[in-house]
Amino acid sequence: MRKEISTFFLNKIIYYIIGDYMKVKIFDEESEKDLEEDINNFLEETEKEIIDIKYQVSCSIYSEEQIYCFSAMIVYH
Repeated sequence: MRKEISTFFLNKIIYYIIGDYMKVKIFDEESEKDLEEDINNFLEETEKEIIDIKYQVSCSIYSEEQIYCFSAMIVYH
């Protein structure tokens, strides 16, 4: 129990120190190639520290057409 409380407060302290400085950038494209190009351009242009990159693909059907959505979120300082 004591360890859990210490971990909780440590996480809160880290959030208050670092959390306000974290930013996100969202990318959303219809093709993998476009998404790749956008992310690479962003990474080349930024001097920020990259914390994490999340990637997702979704697919839907409209009439007889399949629609893909390729998206990514970059978390950085």
